[in-house]
Amino acid sequence: MKTIRLTTSQALVRAMLAQKTEFDGHVEPFFAAVWAIFGHGNVAGLGEALYEKRDVLPTLRAHNEQGMVHAATAFAKASRRRRVMACTSSIGPGSLNMVTGAAVAHVNRLPLLLIPSDVFANRIPDPVLQQVEDFSDGTVTASDAFRPVSRYFDRITRPEQIIPAFAQTMRVLTDPAACGPATLSLCQDVQAEAFDFPESFFVERIHRVRRPIPDQREIDEAVTAISKASRPLVIAGGGVLYSEAEKELLTFCDAKGVPIGESQGGKSSVPSSHAMSMGGIGVSGTGAANAMAEDADLLIAVGTRLQDFTTGSWGLFKNPEMKIIAINVQPFDTVKHQALPVVGDARVTLEILSSKLNDWRIDSSWTKKAKQERVRWLDRSSVHQAPPKTDQTTLPSDAQVIGAVQRVGRPSDIVVCAAGGLPAELQKHWQPEEAGGYHMEYGFSCMGYELAGALGVKMAQPQREVIVMVGDGSYLMLNSEIATSVMLGHKLIVVLLDNQGYACINRLQQECGSAPFNNMWEDSQRMVEFPHIDFVKHAQGLGAFSEKVASVEELSSALTEARNRNHTSVIVIDTDPKKITEDGGFWWDVVVPEVSSREQVREARSVYETFRAHQRLGN
Repeated sequence: MKTIRLTTSQALVRAMLAQKTEFDGHVEPFFAAVWAIFGHGNVAGLGEALYEKRDVLPTLRAHNEQGMVHAATAFAKASRRRRVMACTSSIGPGSLNMVTGAAVAHVNRLPLLLIPSDVFANRIPDPVLQQVEDFSDGTVTASDAFRPVSRYFDRITRPEQIIPAFAQTMRVLTDPAACGPATLSLCQDVQAEAFDFPESFFVERIHRVRRPIPDQREIDEAVTAISKASRPLVIAGGGVLYSEAEKELLTFCDAKGVPIGESQGGKSSVPSSHAMSMGGIGVSGTGAANAMAEDADLLIAVGTRLQDFTTGSWGLFKNPEMKIIAINVQPFDTVKHQALPVVGDARVTLEILSSKLNDWRIDSSWTKKAKQERVRWLDRSSVHQAPPKTDQTTLPSDAQVIGAVQRVGRPSDIVVCAAGGLPAELQKHWQPEEAGGYHMEYGFSCMGYELAGALGVKMAQPQREVIVMVGDGSYLMLNSEIATSVMLGHKLIVVLLDNQGYACINRLQQECGSAPFNNMWEDSQRMVEFPHIDFVKHAQGLGAFSEKVASVEELSSALTEARNRNHTSVIVIDTDPKKITEDGGFWWDVVVPEVSSREQVREARSVYETFRAHQRLGN
């Protein structure tokens, strides 16, 4: 057996370089880059190995560990899980800063390689700087925090362990069912230790999309259930996009006359202009999708984990006889709420179902109702998105800002968002025409994802305009990757909506009967001075072009100018913290206290119990 003597770090980097991915006959590196913030845990070991291969495996410098993980996660999503990035940080706080980002990738089933630094395997300099100590377990380190948010975790304490560990890492990163973050925690001393690695470890390997074929019996049962349905509804989840099954989904639903609702992760699976597109479904869904959901007798869930926002906390579906068919590569997601499981790739499964149901089509009255509900909703949506009238005395609403962005938009645009009130407004009103044009992180709904995530999206889709819509709350939590976008030359267009605090949760707080408290600046305790934040100067300080506009008309003009600029732009606009789109949407199960001295809370509890009584049981 031929061997080559390398450090553990050098071996890992070479193994990463040997991984390739093939798509549509085109082969390219599986690992696009490594994000790195160096410290004493990784600068000498892994840092040196990355330096040696910097011409073929780029190392990118970030400003925040969580931010770089968000960028890597968004890159994988925008690449439809075909390519990934790795992230490495130093021991202790650097590593722990990556855990929140790891959770985002974990919840959204996105591939990500995390390489946190760890303590010394030999334990001689124990405890090392930044080491976390457990009084009862000498093996515990800060890196153990990655275990619950990793699909695969391994601590490398000897050089040769990297061989089987990396094989398992690649299994997780390329498996459509088990996909998620893989963590290789590298002990500091082991990073620099040498070993005679077999050359076979570095042989090129090409990874292709695995498309599991569903069991014939599950297909037959699904065909029978669909054939008996008179009011079926499809929910398109993120798995439709990961499988690249949007064409097959549209072909199936168009031919059969089946309406389509979309989860936050699945939005943009079908063009918004298509007659069977009902838009977003659930808590923040459209009136069209939710109207169809209430009457549906069969739910065909394609590539969705049926999160509570998608199902209206399982109170949306009013037909007690409604059945569910769950099509998913992950068996875990196919058995929820006594669904009929169909374990398989979305594209393959839809192709099979189309052929099996070649002569079947639902009653035209259901299709007609879907089209009517769609037209009715679009009319209402256009009202909410229309520019303010001359007699409007309040600041513009989020919907009016969205309208201003869409009016100067193009079909190829990608809108990026994650948290606050904007996800609800965008799921209702944003109308993407091309797949991937709606990039919403709503699995973990992580505040701070927006700007860093948009950077990853732009790196994956450099030919498309990436527009970030973010509130002042999320912006203040994590904005440093604006500087990274400028540094790396990846242009973003940022629309920053300033509503003076956490307006979304402030509204929810009051819907639950509570008093406004600790969410808006004006309701914060012990505030000595009202913080008048100059977001324009802040963004300029990070290297971006920035301006503040006074109206949605000025916003549209500023966006047009930003398109012609080869530089990241941040456009700030003040918005109304109270005004939301009341049309559409549905109840969300947020527990209201059973006992309270406030009459408003008691009234909210009564409403809450009414909705609870209609929830679908049997999760």
